[in-house]
Amino acid sequence: MLCQECGVKPATLHFTKIVNGEKTEFHICESCAREKGELIPGTAGGFSIHSLLSGLLDLEGAGKSKAAAQNVQGLQCENCGMTYSQFSKLGRFGCSSCYKYFDSTLDPLFRRVHGSTAHVGKLPKRAGAQIMCKRQIDELKQELQQSIMQEEFETAAELRDRIRKLEKEMPQE
Repeated sequence: MLCQECGVKPATLHFTKIVNGEKTEFHICESCAREKGELIPGTAGGFSIHSLLSGLLDLEGAGKSKAAAQNVQGLQCENCGMTYSQFSKLGRFGCSSCYKYFDSTLDPLFRRVHGSTAHVGKLPKRAGAQIMCKRQIDELKQELQQSIMQEEFETAAELRDRIRKLEKEMPQE
């Protein structure tokens, strides 16, 4: 595929921009990208996944006080010796024990990146029917608890009945 700008060189960079819900794709060569001022991954001044992760791990910018940020930066894995500041620069842990030692810092990171700390990925329709049913029951149970706390007992009774019905109909593996 040739560059959409110059039409001469092969397009080596492929961008997808989404602005106000409108998706636009660009296929351009490196020199045209530089002229347009695009950040090129893997080059000096370009975008890297490590710079993205470092930005997400910037604790002072995330509303934490300087003292709290320094406290987190002082965390260190007792197994491999990796510090939190090393993790934030490298973008990966040194060993499996790091997950345990940096646990308190991971939930806020996951919330900022994914919007949640629980993985709710796609499920195959054939094999995922029971899991989907369990998720629905869990959501209804949370709504039930909220209804009880707000003393909306009629709504709570309806939710209880829906939960019981789903539990009876739940597919067995």
